Amino acid sequence: MQNNPLWVIKLGGSLLGSAALPHWLSLLAKHGNGKVVIVPGGSVFADAVRQAQNLTGVSDGLAHELALLGMDQFGLLLAGMQPGLVTAANELEIAERGWQHQTVVWLPSQMVLADDTVEQSWRVTSDSLSAWLANKLAADQLLLIKSVDLSPYQQSRAELARAMLDDGVVDAHFFDCIAGQNYQTRVLNKQDYILFEQGLSVKCLQEKARLL
Repeated sequence: MQNNPLWVIKLGGSLLGSAALPHWLSLLAKHGNGKVVIVPGGSVFADAVRQAQNLTGVSDGLAHELALLGMDQFGLLLAGMQPGLVTAANELEIAERGWQHQTVVWLPSQMVLADDTVEQSWRVTSDSLSAWLANKLAADQLLLIKSVDLSPYQQSRAELARAMLDDGVVDAHFFDCIAGQNYQTRVLNKQDYILFEQGLSVKCLQEKARLL
């Protein structure tokens, strides 16, 4: 991947309705050049699954499947908001879109449901699935784009992980997923799209966002 470093960028569902979201989509479509895979959050679609599970008592396994389909829906919505984006549901499609120099929005349900090692619970959300995909694709960078104010999180890496877990900034399984992986992982605020107005730059990341 050294000649074409791959970035996996998770756009949190909380960005829906934010003025920042169209900027992210526009910049990633413009500068992706076959090296960006966007992971959609669950957004209102996953919220609906949680509500439906509370009302019906269906199993976590079924809720897991429904939430993945919710991520698919948010992914389709993101692609619909920005014509410069294309969707992909499996590794072959992701690779093909990359060869075509396109920016991909991943529709996760097909790949994740085919892997019975993925925990089927609310401990595993789009955060952990973005890490799972980054590992699958041998990505170089993993970015989580959040609406939360990140300025309070200035602790050591170990303390940072605990604080983010305690505050629900990432899901309960996330740090287990990124442990020992080769890609670099960072969390950015939704307003940090300005870092990429001139293109995707690791240098800008290093100056703005610390490694997890």
